[in-house]
Amino acid sequence: MSVMQIEVGSIVEGKITGITKYGAFVALPEGKSGMIHISEISSEFVREIRDFLTENQQVRVKIIGIDGNGKIALSIKRARAEEEAGKAASAPSVWNAPQKKQQAVTGDAFEDMMIKFKAESDEKISDLRKSLESKRASTGFGRKNNPKH
Repeated sequence: MSVMQIEVGSIVEGKITGITKYGAFVALPEGKSGMIHISEISSEFVREIRDFLTENQQVRVKIIGIDGNGKIALSIKRARAEEEAGKAASAPSVWNAPQKKQQAVTGDAFEDMMIKFKAESDEKISDLRKSLESKRASTGFGRKNNPKH
């Protein structure tokens, strides 16, 4: 049996040891433990973690980060995506590989799209606040002239 490396990018097996509102804790090889954040459990929306995981369940997880304090961040959905992409690459059908590869890329593309959306949204909110402040100042209805403040 091969030894599973605890390093970023590795896919390892572990056992769910605890479930909280924000994630699940996993016992890993070498006596280590890590956590799967709720956003890394499934590509579906996860409202209740217990709908997807149970304590003592064996899971395959990808190690997506290890911080300076040795805390290990894990992902089930990235492990699945990588394994599906690997299966697609070795599949005999030429039709399966591009489709599966596209699904693996979609996760990163979606995250990039969400980051862009948030930045644009923050910028629009900032512009709206400036516009509102400008209108308040020009109408004399700002804080200085409003007796309630």
